[in-house]
Amino acid sequence: MAARNPYYSGPQSDHFDGVRFYNPGGVEPGSFRDLLRWQFNGQRSKWPKAVESPFAGHKPEPRVEDGQLRVTMVGHATMLIQVAGLNILTDPVWSERVSPFSFVGPKRVVKPGIAFEDLPPIDLVLVSHNHYDHLDVATLKRLHQSHSPAIITPLGNDTIIRPVAPGAGIKTLDWGESTEVSESVRITAEPSHHWSARGSSDRRMALWAAFVIETPAGLIYHVGDTGFHDGINYRAAAAKYGAFRLAILPFGAYEPRWFMKGQHQNPDEAVQGMLLSGATHVAGHHFGTFQLTDEPIDQPVTHLRAALDRHGVAHDRFRPLLPGEVFDVP
Repeated sequence: MAARNPYYSGPQSDHFDGVRFYNPGGVEPGSFRDLLRWQFNGQRSKWPKAVESPFAGHKPEPRVEDGQLRVTMVGHATMLIQVAGLNILTDPVWSERVSPFSFVGPKRVVKPGIAFEDLPPIDLVLVSHNHYDHLDVATLKRLHQSHSPAIITPLGNDTIIRPVAPGAGIKTLDWGESTEVSESVRITAEPSHHWSARGSSDRRMALWAAFVIETPAGLIYHVGDTGFHDGINYRAAAAKYGAFRLAILPFGAYEPRWFMKGQHQNPDEAVQGMLLSGATHVAGHHFGTFQLTDEPIDQPVTHLRAALDRHGVAHDRFRPLLPGEVFDVP
C-alpha cells in the first residue's frame, strides 16, 4: 500500500517527493536500528534533576522602542524576540516534558525564564517544525486562549496546531515563501537541514524550516534546529540577504556525532555557521533545558567558548543565553 501523508498534499518539488520532504543533497535521519544502537550505548551523561537560572523570573517590558532588538531566553528553543513593536515567540514550550506523554519523556530541568503569566502581549509565534521540543500543542493552546497570536510554520504543521487553536490565524510557508506580518516586518521560510515526526509512521511528512525576519531594526536569521550540512544553507542565506544583525542558532544536543551530525550541529559548527551567514551577533539556544542527547549539561557552553577562541570570535558576539537572560543586541 502506498504511503499517505496526513499533514500535507501538494505538488512535488526539489525537497518534496509527493509524500515526504527531504534535504536536497543531505542525509536522512538514522534508522530505528541506529536509534537502538545509540540508546543502549551506555554513554549518556547524568544531568542534575533541577537547575536554577540566575536570571529566573524576568518580567519583560510590554514593547521595545524603535531600532531596538531584544531577545529574552525562555528555555531550549523558546525565545521572546521584541522588535519593531512586535513580540514574537519562537517554538514556544512551557510544558514540563517534551513528549507525546505527560508522564514520560525528556523533562525540564530549569524553569521557564519567563513565567507564562508574565508574558507581554504576544503578536506572533514561529514554529520551526513538529518535533515535541519545538511544537508543543499544550503551550500553543494556552497562547491561543490568552493572546490569540498569528502563527507561522512550514507546510503541514498547521494540521497539528489547528485542533488546539481553532480559528487561529495560521500561515504555512514553503522554503523561499514570504509573508508580511506588519507594514515593516516580513518573514521568509528558508531551508534548514533537519527532519520531522510526531510518531513512528509520519517521518518527514511535515516540512521544517529556518526563518528570516526582515525588520527596520535589521535582519534576523532564526534557526530552530539544523545539522551543519557543510554550511550550504548558511552560505545561501548570506548570498540572498547579506549580513544579519542577529542570528539565533542552536548549538546543543549533538552527541554522539555519528547519530546526531545530520540533525544537530555542534558548537564549532554553530560558530562556523555564524561566520558563513555573516551574522554580527548570535543568540545561542537548544541546550541546558531538556536532556535529549548524551553530552553533560555544561559541555555545550564549554565547547562553544573553545570554538569561539579557535575561530577568533569575541565571546560577547555569541551569547549562550540562560533562561530569563536578556540580550539587547548592539
